[in-house]
Amino acid sequence: MVQLDTLDLIVLVALVVGTAAYLTKGTYWGIPKDPYAASFANANGAKAGKTRNILEKLDESGKDAVVFYGSQTGTAEDYASRLAKEGSSRFGLKTMVADLEDYDYENLDAFPEDKLAIFVLATYGEGEPTDNAVDFFEFITGPDVSFSGDGAAEGQPLANMKFVAFGLGNNTYEHYQAVVRKVNDALIKLGAQRISAAGEGDDGAGTMEEDFLAWKEPMWTELAAKMNLEEREAVYEPTFGVTEREDLSADTNEVYVGEPNKNHLEGKSKGPYNSHNPYIAPIVESREVFTVKDRNCLHMEIDISGSNLTYQTGDHIAVWPTNAGKEVDRFLNILGLSDRRHMVISVKGLDSTARVPFPTPTTYDAAVRYHMEICGPVSRQFVAALAAFAPDEDSKGEMARLGEDKDYFKEKVSNQYLNIAQVLERVSEANWTNVPFSIMIESIQKLQPRYYSISSSSLVQKSKISITAVVEEIRVPGSTPNIVKGVTTNYLLALKQKQHGAADPDPHGLTYAITGPRNKYDGCHVPVHVRHSNFKLPSDPSKPIIMVGPGSGVAPFRGFIQERAAQAKAGENVGKTILFYGCRKRSEDFLYRDEWEMYKQALGDSFELFTAFSRETDQKVYVQQRLLEQAALVDELLQKKGNFYVCGDASNMAREVSIVLSQIISSQRGVSAEKGEEIVKSMRSSNQYQEDVWS
Repeated sequence: MVQLDTLDLIVLVALVVGTAAYLTKGTYWGIPKDPYAASFANANGAKAGKTRNILEKLDESGKDAVVFYGSQTGTAEDYASRLAKEGSSRFGLKTMVADLEDYDYENLDAFPEDKLAIFVLATYGEGEPTDNAVDFFEFITGPDVSFSGDGAAEGQPLANMKFVAFGLGNNTYEHYQAVVRKVNDALIKLGAQRISAAGEGDDGAGTMEEDFLAWKEPMWTELAAKMNLEEREAVYEPTFGVTEREDLSADTNEVYVGEPNKNHLEGKSKGPYNSHNPYIAPIVESREVFTVKDRNCLHMEIDISGSNLTYQTGDHIAVWPTNAGKEVDRFLNILGLSDRRHMVISVKGLDSTARVPFPTPTTYDAAVRYHMEICGPVSRQFVAALAAFAPDEDSKGEMARLGEDKDYFKEKVSNQYLNIAQVLERVSEANWTNVPFSIMIESIQKLQPRYYSISSSSLVQKSKISITAVVEEIRVPGSTPNIVKGVTTNYLLALKQKQHGAADPDPHGLTYAITGPRNKYDGCHVPVHVRHSNFKLPSDPSKPIIMVGPGSGVAPFRGFIQERAAQAKAGENVGKTILFYGCRKRSEDFLYRDEWEMYKQALGDSFELFTAFSRETDQKVYVQQRLLEQAALVDELLQKKGNFYVCGDASNMAREVSIVLSQIISSQRGVSAEKGEEIVKSMRSSNQYQEDVWS
C-alpha cells in the first residue's frame, strides 16, 4: 500500500476541494450577491437557490409576460410593477416583474414566441445603465453578443421575442434616454419584434408620469390587437396578502421593526455593505456651514473604519433615511391604523414571482417609517385606483376626477407637491379604512437611499467620509399652503441636533426615530453604503483641472483640492487647479471659505479660486459669467489636455456652462460655433469633460 506523507495529504485535499469548487461554481460556500436574499425569500415564500433561468421561471410559474426593469431610484421598478398589474387586471395576462440582475440572458434566443418581454429602463448619469442593468446592457449591446443555443435563425437569434420598451431619462443630460434607445436598437438588430413604439418619460421637463400614461394606452391597444388579448373591466387583485399576527408582538425577536435584513435583526451586521445591506456608521462630526438662521447646510464626517467599505475621491455615499414621524402619523391616521400601528403583520406574495419589498413579519409603523416612500410624488393612476375604496360617493367622484383629468390633477395635486396621505386628507376628512394595506405596499415605491457627492479625499482620510448637504425645503403658496421638507436632509439635521445636545431634535417641526429600530442607531449612527463613480481626478496630478461647482456642487471639489494639496505637500508636481464657485452672499453661504485659504497655502500659484455672488449687488453674477471672463485661461488649460468638471444643477447651471464652454472654444480658437460644440462633445466622449449633476 502506498504511504502518503503529510505534504501529499495536503496536496490531495487541496485538489479535491479545488475540483469541487470548480464543478459547483461555489454553490456551497460562495457569498450571495444579495446578503439578505434569504430573508426576503422567506418573506416571499420563494425557494432558496432560485433559478437564474428566466425561461424556466416563466414556464414553472405559468406566465405569459415578463416586465424587466433597470432602476436606480425606484421609479422604473414602480412602472414595471404597474404595467404587470395592469396587464393582469385589464387583459388577463399572467405577468411577472423581474429585476434584470436576477437573471441570465444567454438563452433569450429561446424566448417563446407566444410570450412577451417588456423592458422599463432608466438612463442614469451620463448615459449609463442603472446598477442593476449594467450586465444586461453590456451583454445585449455588445459587439460580439452570443447566445447559448440555436433557438432561432442565424443572424436573427431573437426572432421569436416580442417586446415593448419604455425609458426614463432627463433631457438636461447629454445622453438623454441612451439606455432604452440602445437596447431597443440592439433587440431589433438581433431580430426581436417590437410590438409598439418605445416610450420615453422626461424627468427634466417634469412630465415623466404623464409621458408614461400617454405611452401605455396606445401600447396596450396595439398589444391587444397583435396578441389577440381581450380587455375586461379592471378589478383590484392584490399582489400581496397582509395578515395581522395576534400571536406576535413588536418586541418578539423574529419581528422586524425597521431592520433591513436578517443579519441586522439578529445584531450580527456584516459585509459586504452595498445597496442591499447598509453599514450602520457613526457620525463623528457634524456642523453647520451656512451662517444664516433660515437656511441650513450640513457638513458631516462619517466613520467607516472597520467596515471594509472603501471609497475613492469623487465617489458617492448613500444615506438610508427614515420618514418623519409627522408624516408617518398622517399616513397611519388617514388609513385608520393609528391604534394598530404596532400590530405585527406578515406580508406574503400571492404569486410565486411577487417579491415583498421589505422583510416580514413587521409592523404597520415599521413598514411605513422605514420602507415606504410615503412623501414621494403621487401618480394619477394610483389616485384613480383608490377611488373604489373611498369612504363615500362624493369622495369617490373627486378621486375619479383627479384620476381622469390631468389638468385638474396638476392643479390640485402635482403643483401642490402633495403626498398620498395629504391627497386623501383633502378629498375627505373621514378615515379611508376601506383601503387595503396591500395596495399601498404595491403602489408606493420603496424608500430609497439618497446619494451625496463625497466631499473628502480618500488619500487624506481613507476611513472617514465627508458629506456636504443643503437641507431641502419647498414652500408652496396658496389658500392652503404646503411646505415640503427634504426627507433625508432633515433626518441628517435631526442627527446633527442630537449630536449637539438636543434631547428631542425636531428640525422644522419634524421628529425622527433617530435611534433606529431597537435603538440600534443610538449614539448618532446612520445607515450608509458607498457607490463608486466615474467622476475622477486625472491619474497624473500634474495635469491641469478646471472645476465648476456652485452651492453644494462644490462638494466633490473640496475632495479634489484636498487631495491635490496633500500631493503638493508630499512634493509631487501638481498641475494648475482652478475652481469656479458661486453662492448668494459671501457672508451667508460661502462654503468652506477658510479652507480655500489653507489649500492655497499648500498649492501656491497652482490654485486659483474665482467666485460669483448672486445676491450681493443689484447685478446678479453666476459662475458661467466668471468662466467667460477667464476664457483665455480656460482654453489654455484645455489645450494642455486639462480636465473640465461640473457639479450641481443639471437643468440650468450645467447646461449653461456647457454652452459657455463651447463659446469660449469657438472664440479663443477662431472656429465656428458648430465646431466649438463639436469639440465639447468630443471632450465628453473622451472623459476630458465630466459631470456630476442632478435635477
